[in-house]
Amino acid sequence: MRRDEVRERLVSTVRSGRPVVGAGAGTGLSAKAAEAGGVDLLIIYNSGRYRMAGRGSLAGLLPYGDANAIVVEMAGEVLPVVRDTPVLAGVCGTDPFRLMGSFLDELVRLGFSGVQNFPTVGLYDGTFRENLEETGMGFGLEIDMIRLAADRGMFTAPYAFDPDQAAELARAGADVLVPHVGLTAKGAIGAKTTMSLDQAAAAVQAMRDAAVAVNPEILVLCHGGPIAEPEDAQYVLRHTEGVVGFFGASSMERLPTETAIRAQAETFKAMSL
Repeated sequence: MRRDEVRERLVSTVRSGRPVVGAGAGTGLSAKAAEAGGVDLLIIYNSGRYRMAGRGSLAGLLPYGDANAIVVEMAGEVLPVVRDTPVLAGVCGTDPFRLMGSFLDELVRLGFSGVQNFPTVGLYDGTFRENLEETGMGFGLEIDMIRLAADRGMFTAPYAFDPDQAAELARAGADVLVPHVGLTAKGAIGAKTTMSLDQAAAAVQAMRDAAVAVNPEILVLCHGGPIAEPEDAQYVLRHTEGVVGFFGASSMERLPTETAIRAQAETFKAMSL
């Protein structure tokens, strides 16, 4: 699906008074079910596979596999079952073993409509993050990847972690900005340490304002941390200005799966002989 077509769909959704909802999909079934539920965007990346294998989403940031190779492999599972929803690839923009332009061209050939920057060094902090930046594996490469994708006519929906990054991604041509406020809470393998919903709303607002100051047309979705359930996302939308939707990964597939399978198993176990 072309970039302008994806954007036109999202803008139309917002104008109709409905939120834009993006969904991470770690399996073909997750993608198929999310599309049936009416999501506007599907995003696949390595953490989806780990998450649906019962591991924490942060496994996608550790050396358990080649993130960019995994998303290509997942394409064969997800793209054939999606009928009418744009699918974005999570791209590790800091990958030092790929010519990024050529890799983006390959993703277009496979059928992806666009990209998101994941795995992302934005989730690292402290001395380790400083060392990544100092040794040529910093967030700037992710911004460069978004710029290359936009130049190729791909739709882009990158994560940002602070207002400066939000502004730079807007300059790079981001169509959608996704302020990321941390690893998603709740459930069996969700984060226990996270900010409050009010803090999340303030952080999302600051990033939204920075991006819109550069590009007034950019669309902004909230994601992560305490924004785990529909009521959490609704709270953030009501306590921010100009945020037009939500992107859920763990929220969209891990938490519902945990709840539904456990409840179904408990119901079967409640039978009597």
